[in-house]
Amino acid sequence: MTTDRLSENESGYPPDTLGLEAEEMRRLGYRVVDMVVDRLARKTREAAILTGQADQLRQALGGHLPEQPLNAEESLALLAEVALPHQQRGDHPRYFARVPGPSSFAAVLGEWLGTGFNTIAASWAGGSGPATVELVVIDWLRQLMGLPEGTEGVLVSGGSMASLTAFAVARATVGTGVVYLSDQTHSSLPRALKELGFPPEYIRILESDDQLRMPVESLLAAIAGDRQAGNRPFMVIGTAGTTNAGTVDPLPELADICARENLWFHIDGAYGAPAALTAQGRVYLHGMERADSLVLDPHKWLFQPYDAGCLLIRKGALEQCFNMNPEYLKDVEAGAGEVDFRNRGLELTRRSRALKLWMSLRTYGVARFREAIETGIALAEYAERYLRQQPDKWEVVTPAQIGVVCFALKGKTGEDHKQRVQELADSGFACVSSTVLKGRTVLRLCIINPLTTEDDVRETIDRLGSC
Repeated sequence: MTTDRLSENESGYPPDTLGLEAEEMRRLGYRVVDMVVDRLARKTREAAILTGQADQLRQALGGHLPEQPLNAEESLALLAEVALPHQQRGDHPRYFARVPGPSSFAAVLGEWLGTGFNTIAASWAGGSGPATVELVVIDWLRQLMGLPEGTEGVLVSGGSMASLTAFAVARATVGTGVVYLSDQTHSSLPRALKELGFPPEYIRILESDDQLRMPVESLLAAIAGDRQAGNRPFMVIGTAGTTNAGTVDPLPELADICARENLWFHIDGAYGAPAALTAQGRVYLHGMERADSLVLDPHKWLFQPYDAGCLLIRKGALEQCFNMNPEYLKDVEAGAGEVDFRNRGLELTRRSRALKLWMSLRTYGVARFREAIETGIALAEYAERYLRQQPDKWEVVTPAQIGVVCFALKGKTGEDHKQRVQELADSGFACVSSTVLKGRTVLRLCIINPLTTEDDVRETIDRLGSC
């Protein structure tokens, strides 16, 4: 299907709502493409992270409210040369802090196209094409994660909103009660529970075991204790790849407990779940397929631009919780076989986050994603081996687990570690994280960028050791 280009005179309407002419729109659009591709081509020569001074950035980017038009190309340059360089470069091959976001260009194309078409994915009548793309993408993700047919889902901004959505559905579906999680569970999850009105005494945070996993025996004891005290156990939260160390909770055992105790089983796989595309990852993540609800962030290990989170959940639960059909939306209610995505979450106005995933999965193919994830896992294991080759200098605190390794410089304090992280970031060469495990400040690498090399890993560790 093709659409003929119409000039302003032929169409009867100017192409731009506020008056830019078609040729100017094309010129500026092509300029943006050039800026983006040029930046991607030189990204390894840029700082892995750059933080600006608040007063300087405000002076450069602020000024008087523009009553009259300013030069658009100069404004683009100001964004590209001043605003956008001052941020973390999640796609830099030596950005190892927190969880990187090394987005792919085909996904960018899908994002641009959706923005250019002013795409909305709220109702079937208002956006049946985008809704279909989202349904396709959700089912593709379901298959990749190994969840059963009949699982439904929704795309949201990220793991925080996806988990909050899951908790609201679980409460609406089976009631409320005590929630069990570990001290390694991402901090956004207990925050979501609190915002949903769970009282602090219903949020049971268990101390993780020596491997930083949820301890099964402690969980069983906590459930038994709550039942004896007259409380209702409600949900267990497992993690498939913790942010701190990449550890995976004992998912099969947790699933067994939830089945036996009739508890909702939620898994936070925001970071680690896509490792299920690989043979090694499936070993780590065995049991994930038994979740009642599963969260993953495609803007992490599926190489999408921000933002893209996904909730996968058992059939029928989303619309049971969020269905909203007021009189002013009667004209756009979904019929049989149709989906109004406004009824799968809290967003009524929602853009299509599915277009970029659809575009990139078709452009690269799953095999390329699998290979890229395998690269990240292998590089973290290489980092661990390199650290262990210097036992007088480095201590491996947690082994490499689906892309993450934590370590410490022998004889140095937590403040020393944090200072080295800052000095490395200030140098622009690389960016790593420090974190705290069992009260101890350690260094941490999260390696998920397929452009990263062993040389990048080795020199980053060497620089940390010599700062």
